[in-house]
Amino acid sequence: MVLQAILTIGLGLMVNHPAMAQGLESLPVVAGSVNSAVVEDGWDAQHHERGRKIYNFRCYFCHGYSGDARTLASSYLSPKPRNFLATSPGELSRERMVTVITSGISGSAMAGFGTILGKDEIAEVADFVRWEFMIRHASNTRYHTKANGWDNHERYAVAFPFATGALALDTPDDQLTVEQRQGKQLFFSACITCHDRGRVEKEGPIWDSRPVSFPRNGVTPETVGKIDGVSGASIYAVHDRPAVVADLTPVERLGETLFQKNCAFCHAADGTGKNWIGRFLEPHPRDLTTKTFMDGQTATTLLATLREGIPGTSMPAWKSVLSDEKLIAILHYIHRVFHPVAGLQNAMTGKAPPSP
Repeated sequence: MVLQAILTIGLGLMVNHPAMAQGLESLPVVAGSVNSAVVEDGWDAQHHERGRKIYNFRCYFCHGYSGDARTLASSYLSPKPRNFLATSPGELSRERMVTVITSGISGSAMAGFGTILGKDEIAEVADFVRWEFMIRHASNTRYHTKANGWDNHERYAVAFPFATGALALDTPDDQLTVEQRQGKQLFFSACITCHDRGRVEKEGPIWDSRPVSFPRNGVTPETVGKIDGVSGASIYAVHDRPAVVADLTPVERLGETLFQKNCAFCHAADGTGKNWIGRFLEPHPRDLTTKTFMDGQTATTLLATLREGIPGTSMPAWKSVLSDEKLIAILHYIHRVFHPVAGLQNAMTGKAPPSP
């Protein structure tokens, strides 16, 4: 199956409770609704719910809404995201969780959130995970509810085995019962939009190059077929069109090739970082066209950033991928097309540009 989404990416009570030293083990189990959980002896329900909101926005994609890490993203990751339902508080201390959420785990897909979340927010999500999953083994937030428009979700039960992975999606039809074939057809016609896949026997290519269809604005049945692919596209598409500059020098032309091949994915083809991918990343990629940022930079500082990356962000280090000559060529392109780069002449090597 081809991956159909970009995998972009995971705790302090507000009271002094004596049970914290034991990792919350001695707190009583709450009866009733998960969303109205209140624990006696000082547990702060608002603290818990703030943690839930953070988890459901930032952590579910890999760890799952129920904390079991049974997600599409996790099926492609190695090492796998932690299954919190299978982790006891004694195995994973609160202190370790706070450290990991803050700084991430090197060599894994677990990013650090210390530059995105405040200390209180990190504490809230850590405590939520410990109480909701590791102690209560609760299901957190269910999507298929009547409030979300899924009245009597059980009527789609024939498709459940394909969503949960009990039946492989590529199982030949002649090996399925009539009911299972109906469930498979239902899954592919409706459920796959969100579930994508439950399980397959043959993985096939993980990545497959294909055109990206941008979200569109203002499209109605009356305009279908009457607008072209650019003018009808969303506000993001315009930023994925490179500037056309006819008289670039050889070094600038090399920089253009390198920028568009390596940098434009996040910073956009026009250098603004306002493309579709750039708007999803946090912190957002720098806008290389704005005086607010570029006036405070020099060729030296930009070259250092290109070489070393920026910890806690999506900006990687390029020193092991591109030579200094190629990185400097990128700066020349930025200088010519996006915004002047102070001190660029001092960074020139004086050598002929290498081949892209």
